[in-house]
Amino acid sequence: MTKVKTGLDVWVEQGFSALKGRRVGAIVNPTSVDSRFHHLADLLRNAPGVTLAALFGPEHGIRGEAQYMVAVGEAKDRRTGVPVHSLYGSTFESLSPRQEWLSGLDALVFDIQDVGSRYYTYVYTMALAMKAAAQARVPFYVLDRPNPLGGVALEGNLVGEGYRSFVGLYPLPNRHGMTAGELARLFNAEFGIGCELTVVPCEGWRREMYWSDTGLPFLPPSPNMPTPDTALVYPGMCLGEGTNVSEGRGTCRPFEQFGAPWLDAEALVARLDRERLPGVAFRPVGFTPTFDKFRGESCSGAFIHVTDRATFQPLRTGIAIFQAVRDVGEGQFAWRADAYEFVEDVPAFDLLCGTDQVRRGIEAGWPLSKLLEGFSAQTETFEKQRAPYLLYT
Repeated sequence: MTKVKTGLDVWVEQGFSALKGRRVGAIVNPTSVDSRFHHLADLLRNAPGVTLAALFGPEHGIRGEAQYMVAVGEAKDRRTGVPVHSLYGSTFESLSPRQEWLSGLDALVFDIQDVGSRYYTYVYTMALAMKAAAQARVPFYVLDRPNPLGGVALEGNLVGEGYRSFVGLYPLPNRHGMTAGELARLFNAEFGIGCELTVVPCEGWRREMYWSDTGLPFLPPSPNMPTPDTALVYPGMCLGEGTNVSEGRGTCRPFEQFGAPWLDAEALVARLDRERLPGVAFRPVGFTPTFDKFRGESCSGAFIHVTDRATFQPLRTGIAIFQAVRDVGEGQFAWRADAYEFVEDVPAFDLLCGTDQVRRGIEAGWPLSKLLEGFSAQTETFEKQRAPYLLYT
């Protein structure tokens, strides 16, 4: 197997020559490492002629210890001693770098592993930082990394104008099939950011590659994204955050298993089996979360076994799952009603779906095909839009 080189590996080989003589800020998390597991912050700190001036931490922080939707504070990095600025606080405004933080910087570098789903917030941290960099006239660099889901298959609808949030800041499909660097190019041109952008591409990555084809180790980019298998189901199962069903947070297999104390696991699996969903099988399961929903309570539900990732449709599967949970939940299923990702006036499930069509349809008893009506056309529109910004064949 030929090992893929990330953008960071490419820059390491080049001795960070693009940054010589510059004061640099870096947006990083635990995935920001090269092939020898050296962290970008440490590499920049020791690179000849480069001054590491600041670090910026997204959701979960630069060391990845914070849980989802937990504000991250200001600090100093214990290894490099440079200031760490939080890009995930308690307001939407806290998601963008302040102009005073960028003052005196000659470059801002983004190097974080994405997982290929539009809900995953790191690419929106990138986009907001690009906007701030454009305003401050600071050149912006993206060190690219592979999309764990590959770059061929796309699935889903585009986020509607009234449903934009930090889990859907731009009209992307749920599974977008792009790398962070490709998305940066699209955001910059299509949505008027206009920053001075440079993407350092991976070497050896091809669009048909899943993570297991890259030869790279998978470092969890957030506490509940432990494996590439998690990423594979995430484009559908993140929808669980908009319900009162546990999406498996606080277990060893988040998003691959789901449930609630009031669910009948066998009835649920029988209901899902009737949908004859491609590339997937379900198994009754029980678990007790140590975190988040139903902490310390015994839950019943199902485990998702992807049997053929080429035919598996994660969004279709996820929507079918929450439709089935509502059907067998004996009236105990509910939509999440509290504020979600800084939005108070739109249901969380609708924000995640980018539309109210799915929630309304589930409530009305629509068949699965009608819940997904129009999605394929929107994906085809996006596939044409993204074409000029792709970096890999």
